[in-house]
Amino acid sequence: MDTRRKELAEFLQALRQRGIPEEFGFPAGARRRTQGLRREEVAQLSGISATWYTWIEQGRNVNVSADALERLATALKLSKSERTYLFGMADRRDPQAHMLESDTAPDTLVHMLGSIQIPAYIMGRTWDVLAWNQAASELFVDWLEKPIIDTRPNLLRFVFQHPSAKQFVVDWEMRARRVVAEFRADCRSHLEEPELKKLVLDLAKASPDFEGFWKQHDVLERQGGQRKFMHPKHGLISYQQVTLRPVEQEQLKLVLLQPDSLANQ
Repeated sequence: MDTRRKELAEFLQALRQRGIPEEFGFPAGARRRTQGLRREEVAQLSGISATWYTWIEQGRNVNVSADALERLATALKLSKSERTYLFGMADRRDPQAHMLESDTAPDTLVHMLGSIQIPAYIMGRTWDVLAWNQAASELFVDWLEKPIIDTRPNLLRFVFQHPSAKQFVVDWEMRARRVVAEFRADCRSHLEEPELKKLVLDLAKASPDFEGFWKQHDVLERQGGQRKFMHPKHGLISYQQVTLRPVEQEQLKLVLLQPDSLANQ
């Protein structure tokens, strides 16, 4: 038995055994020989055969589909963390993952931005900028200082559609090509989401550059490093970029830009 199948089996056993029968519509009864739910009851709640469910708990080499996992997760009333673990142990992608992840920056993180002295902003799943501090507004003066009302600023839309982007971002073509490759890597697990598909379609229609880079299928993990900008007031300025992900909401990204003192002297 491989490790994942063993972990999946033991995880389901533990969930079942700590289930309270009455909370799932079954009488407790004095005749129950084991604690928690019976395998037959979990199978009944999930709409799968008792034999097949037993095989999963025994760690047999059976193919557990995402649909079956979703029914198990719903039947056992799993939390977000438990559901994520269930799909991970079965090596399946959760089709509802994007619905479970709020694309809203938590208040605590937003408040922290105000105490950060260097440019900092929070990006969501499709690289909308959800919140930013005053230093970021002063850096991205044509983008974040006066955002369009009722519209979230988006990093990709800025790079490929804003009229000042090619002058503002130093080595624009190299940076833009890399941004697209990083975005493709970042959204690999939710390429079928309507919001993401619409963003890609809109960008491809508006920007031949984006369309060309996207069709190259380059994939790069998001990395830090030097970022140079030609600021309309301050001229050439340079930063070292770092991207962090909150543990509670890993789909978010906190981007920090530390001034490069050597370059800015």
